[in-house]
Amino acid sequence: MPVPMQLARIIISEISDNQVIYLKERDGDRQFPILIGLFEATSIDRRVKVAEKPPRPLTHDVIVQVAEALGGTIESVVITELKDHTYYAHLRIQRGESIVEVDCRPSDAIAVAVTFDPPLPIYVAEEVLEQAAS
Repeated sequence: MPVPMQLARIIISEISDNQVIYLKERDGDRQFPILIGLFEATSIDRRVKVAEKPPRPLTHDVIVQVAEALGGTIESVVITELKDHTYYAHLRIQRGESIVEVDCRPSDAIAVAVTFDPPLPIYVAEEVLEQAAS
């Protein structure tokens, strides 16, 4: 059963190629970091801190628009796996009566989640939380 999480912190460093986001368990104390790229960190940070939308759609806005144009609604993101120090995620898209899961990087999934107001639910597989803690 996936665990509900929330974006807890975004750390952007000008002296490193890797940026860090922290996800924290919504109803608990577990948390873990994910290393991400500067573009994704900046996009997430901008959406969290600035309420107004940009004048033209950014990459993560386009992902939402494509899903909607194809008759779907992005309903949540799930970090599904941790393999060889790499996290894997899915965008969960409601399309009619079914759910379509699209493989993506966790940073992109979270960037898509924060384009919504309120942000979409973020879930992490229990096994991933256990692996991240060890």
